Amino acid sequence: MEEIDARLREDVRLLGELLGEYIHAQCGEVFFDKIERIRLGAKTGRLGSEEGAEQLTRTLGELREDELQPVARAFNQFLNLANIAEQYHEIRRRAPEEPPPFAVRALPELLDRLLAGGHAADALARQLGRLEIDLVLTAHPTEVTRRTLIRKYEAIAAELAVLDHGDLLPAEREAVHERLRRLIAEAWHTDEIRRSRPTPVDEAKWGFSVIEHSLWQAVPAFLRGVDRALHEATGLHLPLEAAPIRFSSWMGGDRDGNPNVTAAVTREVLLLARWAAADLHLRDVEQLAAELSMQEASSELRARTGEVDEPYRVLLKQLRERLFATRDWAAAALHGEAVRSPAVLQNNRELLQPLELCYRSLHACGMGLIADGPLLDSLRRAATFGLFLVRLDIRQDAARHAAALSEITEYLGLGRYADWNEETRTAFLMRELDSRRPLLPVHFPASAETAEVLATCREVAQAPAASLGSYVISMAAAPSDVLAVQLLLKECGLQRPMRVVPLFETLTDLDNAAPTVERLLLLPGYRARLHGPQEVMIGYSDSAKDGGTTAAAWAQYRAQEGLVEVCRRQGVELLLFHGRGGTVGRGGGPAHAAILSQPPGSVPGRFRTTEQGEMIRFKFGLPDTAVQSLNLYLSAVLEATLLPPPAPEPAWRELMDRLAAEGLAAYRSVVREHPQFVEYFRQATPEQELGRLPLGSRPAKRRAGGIESLRAIPWIFAWTQTRLMLPAWLGWETALGNALARGEGELLRRMSRHWPFFGTRIDMLEMVLAKSDAAIAQLYDERLVEPGLLPLGQQLRGLLSQACAAVLELTEQDRLLGHNPEVRAAFSVRNTYLDPLHLLQVELLARYRLHQEQACSPLEQALLVSVAGIAAGLRNTG
Repeated sequence: MEEIDARLREDVRLLGELLGEYIHAQCGEVFFDKIERIRLGAKTGRLGSEEGAEQLTRTLGELREDELQPVARAFNQFLNLANIAEQYHEIRRRAPEEPPPFAVRALPELLDRLLAGGHAADALARQLGRLEIDLVLTAHPTEVTRRTLIRKYEAIAAELAVLDHGDLLPAEREAVHERLRRLIAEAWHTDEIRRSRPTPVDEAKWGFSVIEHSLWQAVPAFLRGVDRALHEATGLHLPLEAAPIRFSSWMGGDRDGNPNVTAAVTREVLLLARWAAADLHLRDVEQLAAELSMQEASSELRARTGEVDEPYRVLLKQLRERLFATRDWAAAALHGEAVRSPAVLQNNRELLQPLELCYRSLHACGMGLIADGPLLDSLRRAATFGLFLVRLDIRQDAARHAAALSEITEYLGLGRYADWNEETRTAFLMRELDSRRPLLPVHFPASAETAEVLATCREVAQAPAASLGSYVISMAAAPSDVLAVQLLLKECGLQRPMRVVPLFETLTDLDNAAPTVERLLLLPGYRARLHGPQEVMIGYSDSAKDGGTTAAAWAQYRAQEGLVEVCRRQGVELLLFHGRGGTVGRGGGPAHAAILSQPPGSVPGRFRTTEQGEMIRFKFGLPDTAVQSLNLYLSAVLEATLLPPPAPEPAWRELMDRLAAEGLAAYRSVVREHPQFVEYFRQATPEQELGRLPLGSRPAKRRAGGIESLRAIPWIFAWTQTRLMLPAWLGWETALGNALARGEGELLRRMSRHWPFFGTRIDMLEMVLAKSDAAIAQLYDERLVEPGLLPLGQQLRGLLSQACAAVLELTEQDRLLGHNPEVRAAFSVRNTYLDPLHLLQVELLARYRLHQEQACSPLEQALLVSVAGIAAGLRNTG
């Protein structure tokens, strides 16, 4: 068996032993022995021992009712501790002879390549300073771990960092072990699962917490590294105001199918963001005021402060008072209307100017070393996060806007908007957008749903422009969908530009994305309202659910190609917004590779993408991890901008067309056309139970109905829990199998080697197939599925086997991830703890369905712990 890195193995062993010690002390020797028998049975069973597998099954079967949840918790805790060890391993101290991780090397090596390729140093510096990367933080219904526990996990990682110092004295090492014991004990006694469903405001606070505890430290550290790499390569520095990566959020703004996100919630979240930003900047300014005690200052600064002894402190204390006023006003506004005093900061220049003035003065007076310390970090935080922390996007379904307009037009005696064709709708909307008179009567008696749409538009109109990102229209299909939002915003008082963004999600809508946007750009008057780039969002999750990942990936690629060409032809800048999920089945995967696999010209110095909740924790939960993630984003966007991949060869396109068509037919023949599929899905996976568990603020379904009504996240998550991973690979087994049978293997390999789009898809497919496990999926069938549906489960596992065989033939390996033994080894370690959780979950599901347990019952809590543990063990799950 492959070996994981010795230091990682030692950290995993240490944390596991400390957890075992505590379970032994807390729960007794008999219970601890059961845990050990389960663990050893799973380990030997994985290695092929029938005796081990029987021991595992027998020990689990003998568990008493009151032991189910503690056993699930034990394995859940171990998997979370393994995650902490792995996460820390990525950022651990390297010995001088060890190469730094790729994330650290990526930018310096790229700059060297670009300079060697003829790019001018000053042009590189300008391009780097002008990059616009927007990471949009979203809530996540499968992020079940509570913030309280996440903080404890972060503290454990910090103690591992202390242990990494090889010169610790024995007493110092024992002190670290003692702190680890205490943290593990605290985690064991902390309820890891929410008892109630989080509200959208809770989710927003979780996002703010990630900024406070990680990104606030990570951003200036990241920008210092970028500046250092740029200076070493070119002799030039990043501009002070450069903020190549900024953050937006959907938490509190995404109301698509979520009735819990209201106009009042959006207002509250905007105010909470202002309070949090003021509070964080206030901490910075108070520290600076304590440190900048120097007396020498420039005449420019003296002009602001007068002839005082400590001019920097005087200026910073003025800023501190304004931040106090801003924070107090936001707190008061959260509890009702508050009078805004002139001291409240209104725009980011008011925050930046005093800091910039101090910075210039220190440099002018020969104190650049001091200026380039914490003051520079504060400046970069102010440039990145500003007064609003994150920009809040608004998202709503196109049908809600059409329904609101129908209500308005019917009330005015103009007919029913929903019944009009596209030409009539467009003509009406353009007339009203150009009209100086209002369309909406003052006392319009709106229904509750329409009143909520209008209330949201009024909140948008009243909020500061810098606090908002884009207004995203899900299920957009026509130019009128964009114009409708523009008109509703205008009628509600919006008098400034705001990006209104069509989101193309289904395969049909993706195919029509470029023609739709071109018709929009050709409308008279539309361009006058378009300030900045035309933003278009590409939906990954729903397109994959609609037609499988084979067809969806190609549809997304072609849609981007078409949009790039349309905007080039129309002379309009394009900003593509990628709605990527955390998993392969939802368009997820390694961000660096994904960006470099986009069509040429689609990443022109700007890139926008969603970051899903549980992946936010893994990518940005620790400051050093966040720095590495930000480095990967920046280097990938810079490379895709200046060294875009070549366009695919005609033969590659033809083969990809065939793969997509065959993959689509194979996927839909199962998901849409098999008469037993929906019932099998509901019996074989925990989909029904997931909808009742307190995971996220959104309902599991957009509306009543079958698979088509189910959200992409629970759709993926349910299959992941059983390890069949069906949405991530279904269709590829037929597409690749047919191509290989036609003798196109060498063409596929050439595509994989030389076309980043295809190579990345195959890499992600191989990764998810390595995480799948037909034997585990069969256990769910045997216990939970009625006999008449079992042949379908057997058929699906057969298709999984075909997918694995096709990938192995294509990659010319004898086992999946044969080229990546460390990742294979990490999976092997996790399976020892995942196998018992799967077996437990099967038993818990059977009992849950038999007894129809009430919410928050012990059985339901044990089930949710198993869900959380499997999610933790597989990492990118939802």
